[in-house]
Amino acid sequence: MRTELVSEPGDPTRPNEDFASVGLPASGRGGALVVLDGVTPPQGPTGCLHSVPWFVSRLGGALTELTVSLPDVPLSEALSLALARTAESHAHTCDLSHPRTPQATVVLARWSAEAVEYLVLSDSVLLVEAPGGALTVLEDDRLSRLPRESLTTDAYIDAHLRNKEGGFFTAAADPSVAGRAVTGVLPRSSVRTLAALTDGATRWVEKFREGDWTDLFTFVRKEGAGALVARVRELEVADAERAFLGRSKQHDDASVVYAEL
Repeated sequence: MRTELVSEPGDPTRPNEDFASVGLPASGRGGALVVLDGVTPPQGPTGCLHSVPWFVSRLGGALTELTVSLPDVPLSEALSLALARTAESHAHTCDLSHPRTPQATVVLARWSAEAVEYLVLSDSVLLVEAPGGALTVLEDDRLSRLPRESLTTDAYIDAHLRNKEGGFFTAAADPSVAGRAVTGVLPRSSVRTLAALTDGATRWVEKFREGDWTDLFTFVRKEGAGALVARVRELEVADAERAFLGRSKQHDDASVVYAEL
């Protein structure tokens, strides 16, 4: 098995709001990966005393433990347990019902000798390569399917779309959101390699159109996860006229976990 993990802040003067980990049980059998992308809130109150990095570090730490220590618990249940544990740690000081309480996108994968389980919530991505080289993109596309005109104001998003039926879902304070995630189980024999990426890294495909998902996967295998993030940074700097980024922030936190099983 070979794994590679890179997580780089978009701005070196600000804390990274991503979280990435790989857990390998002491038994030497199987493993799990966790990738979170914290949601940067707009200016204004969030109902919480804590930062997004505080939230993702606690949620990510809980998920890393639970996905490894409870191998028979489905990933959706592990996410629910981790969200409940994280919420309990600050429910007495914060208003967790606020629509902008700290939250994150989630990608989880766990593999054993028999199966590969996966969970995706919101707009981070999991790429799955089969032994023959075919690539499958596992994603939660609810946000991307919303009309662009419905995303014009934060107030409208919070009132009608964020963690709402007909909108999109993120991991925040409500453990039941785990039931909204895209989940599945694949035969272990059908999976050779996994790659989980936050949207700061998927800009290579989704914003800058340097290639398709297979091209990105090949780039990471040959050049490495760090080289992918470095290339995204070059493209961000070069896009001075905002031809590709539009209204998006120039630099975003970018994380990649690559695992050859």
